[in-house]
Amino acid sequence: MPKVLISDELSPAAVEIFKSRGIEVDFQPKLGPDAAKLKEIIAAYDGLAIRSATKVKADIIAAASNLKVIGRAGIGVDNVDIPAATAKGVVVMNTPFGNSITTAEHAIALMFAAARQVAAADSSTQKGEWKKSQFEKRGVELFAKTLGLIGCGNIGGIVAERALGLRMKVIAYDPFLSAERAVEIGVEKVELEDLLARADVISLHVPLTEKTKNILSAEALAKTKKGVIIVNAARGGLVDEAALRALLESGHIHAAAFDVFSVEPAKENVLFGAPNFIATPHLGAATTEAQENVALQVAEQMSDYLMSGAVTNALNMPSITAEEAPRLKPYAKLAEMLGLFAGQIVDEGLDAVEIEYEGDVARVNTRPLTAAALAGLLRPMLAEVNMVSAPAILKERGTPLTESKRETSPTYDSVIRIRVQTGGGWRSLAGVVIGGVPRVTEIKGMPLEASFHPLMLYINNLDKPGFIGALGAMLGDAKINIATFNLGRVSAGEDAICLVAVDQEIGAALLAKIAALPQVRYAKLLRFA
Repeated sequence: MPKVLISDELSPAAVEIFKSRGIEVDFQPKLGPDAAKLKEIIAAYDGLAIRSATKVKADIIAAASNLKVIGRAGIGVDNVDIPAATAKGVVVMNTPFGNSITTAEHAIALMFAAARQVAAADSSTQKGEWKKSQFEKRGVELFAKTLGLIGCGNIGGIVAERALGLRMKVIAYDPFLSAERAVEIGVEKVELEDLLARADVISLHVPLTEKTKNILSAEALAKTKKGVIIVNAARGGLVDEAALRALLESGHIHAAAFDVFSVEPAKENVLFGAPNFIATPHLGAATTEAQENVALQVAEQMSDYLMSGAVTNALNMPSITAEEAPRLKPYAKLAEMLGLFAGQIVDEGLDAVEIEYEGDVARVNTRPLTAAALAGLLRPMLAEVNMVSAPAILKERGTPLTESKRETSPTYDSVIRIRVQTGGGWRSLAGVVIGGVPRVTEIKGMPLEASFHPLMLYINNLDKPGFIGALGAMLGDAKINIATFNLGRVSAGEDAICLVAVDQEIGAALLAKIAALPQVRYAKLLRFA
């Protein structure tokens, strides 16, 4: 009988679902913060169900000798070391849509509270001070104001809908939001610089990734409109908190309201005590309805996996049924790797996606393969995306997706090809499975064959003498070891590609030197770990 540990507060309904499916449950809702105790006992369990209090770090995963699945009741999984779980063969699941409305409503509540100084007015009034005239001078209306959304996916779209109902104008910065989708939901798509200059209120709705970290930096905050209100109910680390404090004190920023912080639990923070600042303790998903929804979802998903091998809402492996798994798994991995490759070379927004299946793979159920490809494609921007959420996220943004099949292939038994439109042009790549191992076999229409490696240097260059020698010398001088070196080209002197697997990190300075070589058109370090 599988055994599951619930280490955070979770609805009793989840316990009943596990038991009804023949799974033993150990319900210890106060255990989460005690990492030492969790590490001591985790080896006894097949599954771990958590919320945000439990921090599943690499040492805990290393001690989890029998653990098969971690289920997060909620969307955020920054409290789980996913690479360590993947290396250990542990599936990490979340519940991506169970608390969207709740989080959006909290952002709206924070916006109102900041605009009318509700928290400070409440505290003052209950002290018997009755400072009506003082708070009259601080309050501002939201009617006819411009709301700037940084991120307009599922939660951001709900906030936009509510804000439009308040007769606000809504503008949004989101590289994945298509012009058609923006029109459909009634928002104006803008660039970040434009949003900073125009918004009366800025609300963040993006995950914390390398691209979004500190997106409201000191420099960005300085470009905001005087009197702006900043709301963050998404993730800590998106805003430079010290810079925000300084601008609150100077009066440039009228008010700010945060539900999340760079370090949590936030027992102290540079923003605490700042003028016109409101804080809540990560309550975005904390409603009775939302917690019930995500608890039921995570219990069902974990039970399905432990009892039948079915995987749903997984962040580190394809979601496929137990029956399909043996045949689809290698193709799903290939699709994911091709998508991850394409996502890392989308530098100017994603305008359209085309996925083609040729040969034997065109005869199988390709839906999980497409989902795996989209999850890889979106992951560089949206760290918490998974196979189930990726198609919905792409649809929400209005990005066109075309899937085509040909039952014969002129080159291999089975080929998967991905084409993405970005910045007005198309980028394409294709791959195959050989001996159970995914390989890339075509980039920009040029043939080559290379296995995926944790670190790969991708270069688009002109096929002219001196390039390979100059590149090799640069890597050698930097003590960068080359694992594999693969080339493709149109013809001598024309467009060419170079895909180099390396064993060490290539820093920004070295990458800039490589990009500056006269034969090089484009250079990017890709990650496939």
